[in-house]
Amino acid sequence: METFVWPVRVYYEDTDSGGVVYYANYLKFMERARTEWLRAHGFEQDGLLRDRRLLFAVRRLHVDYHRPARFNDCLEVASRIAIAGGASLTFAQAIRRPESGELLCDARVKVACIDADHFQACRMPQDLLREMTGDA
Repeated sequence: METFVWPVRVYYEDTDSGGVVYYANYLKFMERARTEWLRAHGFEQDGLLRDRRLLFAVRRLHVDYHRPARFNDCLEVASRIAIAGGASLTFAQAIRRPESGELLCDARVKVACIDADHFQACRMPQDLLREMTGDA
């Protein structure tokens, strides 16, 4: 499946007292990239909630940190679906320095489709799944 790339700049607020990106902020960068991936596929999260009563929630996360990013770095977050299930998507995500391709952080993020009225996992509508996976 296609890889979606979203640029991110590191702001002062993203760094710790040592001047490097605080580890949890890499997860925020990945979340933003998944949101923009969804938007690029024609879906807004508020629209999915309003029109289909669907939410997405992180179910499982495995992350590896390789190199630090620092204040004012320009980074790229690459996201692609590694596994498309009936009620979940597993993303492979990587944060790199675009000029060198140096890998800073990578993760596997399993996102569950949630029925917003009952807060339980539910199957994704087939049209939504096809659009997201490119099997339209």
